[in-house]
Amino acid sequence: MNALNIGDASKASGVSAKMIRHYESIGLIPAARRTDAGYRLYKDDDIHTLQFIRNARDLGFSIAQIDTLLQLWKDRGRPSADVKTLAMGHIQELDDKIRALQAMRDTLENLASHCHGDHRPDCPILAGLEGQPAITC
Repeated sequence: MNALNIGDASKASGVSAKMIRHYESIGLIPAARRTDAGYRLYKDDDIHTLQFIRNARDLGFSIAQIDTLLQLWKDRGRPSADVKTLAMGHIQELDDKIRALQAMRDTLENLASHCHGDHRPDCPILAGLEGQPAITC
């Protein structure tokens, strides 16, 4: 494959041009080669790295975790246990977020179940957000 400009690299990798520039600015990916006119150029390896980053982001890994994953990915001699440890830690983070989201949902569902949603101004949803106990409206 010939070198691609940032727009074509974006299409090929599924990562927006804005995010490609961001990843470069924070050092997640190396600075792209440039044409004499200053346009960024990306090769197959760059596209593969961007796809790796996109896949990791789709799984909810943080930028710091992705940086670690990239280092592990590039180190062909790394123990797979290091990768698994990072993945298992991320699973725990996801489980914690799921529990927190479920608790939020349950609280909101409880507040909404106490509201008839009619013409009266009293509202247990707003009262709950204010910190008052939910009362039926």
